Formats: sequence, structure tokens, C-alpha cells
Amino acid sequence: MLTHMQTAGAWFSHDTCQPETDFPQPTRGFPHERKWRQPEQSGMAAEDITISRWTCAQPVARREEATTPPDRYFISIALKTTRLKLTRGNQSIFDGIMPAGSLYVAGPSEQLSAQFDAPCDFLHFHICISCFPSVQSGMDAAPREDLNDLVLLRDPFAAQLAKALTEHGNSTDQEFARCVGQTLALHVARHELPRAKVNALPKWRLRRVEEYVRTHYGDCISLSDLARVAGLSRMHFAAQFRAATGYRPREYLLHQRVEHAKSLLSTSRMPLAEVALAVGFCTQAHFSTVFKRITGDTPARWRCARRNEPSSIAAFGGNPAPMRAYLSRTAARGRRESCEMRNFLGS
Repeated sequence: MLTHMQTAGAWFSHDTCQPETDFPQPTRGFPHERKWRQPEQSGMAAEDITISRWTCAQPVARREEATTPPDRYFISIALKTTRLKLTRGNQSIFDGIMPAGSLYVAGPSEQLSAQFDAPCDFLHFHICISCFPSVQSGMDAAPREDLNDLVLLRDPFAAQLAKALTEHGNSTDQEFARCVGQTLALHVARHELPRAKVNALPKWRLRRVEEYVRTHYGDCISLSDLARVAGLSRMHFAAQFRAATGYRPREYLLHQRVEHAKSLLSTSRMPLAEVALAVGFCTQAHFSTVFKRITGDTPARWRCARRNEPSSIAAFGGNPAPMRAYLSRTAARGRRESCEMRNFLGS
């Protein structure tokens, strides 16, 4: 088995609930799964491709398990940024923040467990082995092991395919959905896998970097600073850090700053410009751009939404004080969990 993580962006510059996504909502959407990765048989389905949707808007942790059928691949595209952990037995496949547009592939007959720690929305493709070009061309009669547990963070092409479906697809557009599914299978099958394995950053070095970021996130942190803390050259540190977490160091730092910003936005009335400076951004404009890219909302809209969540307040007996305490604990847990992201290659 080979695990490969790929992120977009340059260096330093989940009972089924109603969806709350970064993607447009179709008028007649795809069937929602009542149980994770188990679409209803009466839903939009072709003989070799089935598409369904798994959503939950509640900020409560839930654990699910599923096994891919022996004749199919399972492909999942995140429609909104979420936090989850994917495991198989004692092996961790992914643990951390999965941005909107991320793609995950599970091979035939593979069992997987998922723990959803935040609201989520995924588009699920259940695609027959025969749809993959390597099988059609007779190059490989068996499922490709190198595609199992393939994780691509922010795959732009997969995100566009998902957007096309959520904007224009519905339960009656079987040919359109089937065409998108076949295109996705071709995209996954032709993905260029890494030629050489990069060892993940050792846990003790990663903990040193996590602690440094945790205490200096408001400062100007460079790649050289993080490499020095880890005791490695910049080149080796960047490659090993990405292998261990799935993030480029800069992207990881931005996520930490956004997590801290969420805590300030939900628990204080600090002006946005002050929040931006407090978490390490030089300008409010840059802060707003990064915040929206990661969360799907501007800081002002995100804060407003959190302050006007009657369902959330009602869940705490109508008293907003416990809800604010809960949000504070959730933000703290988010910082801790995202600091401990794990996705080891070939482990």
C-alpha cells in the first residue's frame, strides 16, 4: 500500500443532517446516505457508477465504518473543510483538517473507519473496477494497490467535477453523472505517484515544531525557523513535514493561525484588524483572504453566523454562556488535534 498526500498553494506568500457546504446546492440533489458510504438502492445510480452524498451539520463527534465492495473503488470529494480521522485497524491513514476539494480513494474490499469531529459534506463515488483504464486496456487484471488510500488535499480538478455535479447534476441526470464519474476514475488512475518515498518527520521532531508554532503563531515565522527547530535543513524538513502531516509548512502555519482566529472571533468582540494582527497576519485583507479560503466564509460572516445560531444555543438550554464555553473548548481541541496531524507514507 502506498499513501500519497498532495496539497495546492505556494510556500509562504460525520442521523444524516442537512448540508451546510461551500458548494452550490442543487434543486434535485443526489441521494443522501443514512449510513456512511451506503447509498440507497433507489437513488441516482448507474449499473457501474453510483453517486451519493454524506452530510452532517452538527458539531458532534461521530464514528463510522464501512467496507468497499470487492468490485468497486470508493472515491470521496470533500465539499467543505472539515476535521476527521481515517484509520484501518491500528493504522492511521489521515488525521487532521481536510480542506474543501480534497479527494480520497479506497480500494476494493478495504475496510475503513472514520471519525468526524466537525460538520462535514462529502460527495461519494462508488465506481466499478471496469471503469478504470488500466483494467479496460488489459494492463492489469487486478485492482491497483497504489490507488488504495490515495489522499490528495485540494485537488483542483476533482473540486471542479464536484462543483459541476452540485451545480448542474441531479437525480435524473444519470448520463451526465456517469460521464463525470468516468472522468474522475480516469483522473485518479492517471495520477502520477511519487517516484521515491520520503520518510515522515519523526514524532519527536514534529512535537518540537508543533510546540514552537503553538507559542509563536503570532510572530513572523519562516521556513528556516521551523527547520532550525526540527534540527534539519530547509529542504529535508519541508519534505518530511509534508509527508508526516500532508501540509506544506506554510499551509500548516496558516491553518493554525485561522484556528486561533476562530477562537478570538467566537469568544471576544475584538475588531477584525486586531484579530488579524494578534494571530500573525500583517494586514486584515490578507487575513480575510486566507480565512475565507480555509473556512469558506469571511471572518465577519463566520463571526456573525456563530453569534446567530439559535439551534446551537437551544442545544445548551437557551443559555449562550455554556455554548461560548463549548466553542472555546472546541477551538482549543482543534488547535491540539490539527497540531497532531498524522499521515505516514507506507506505514
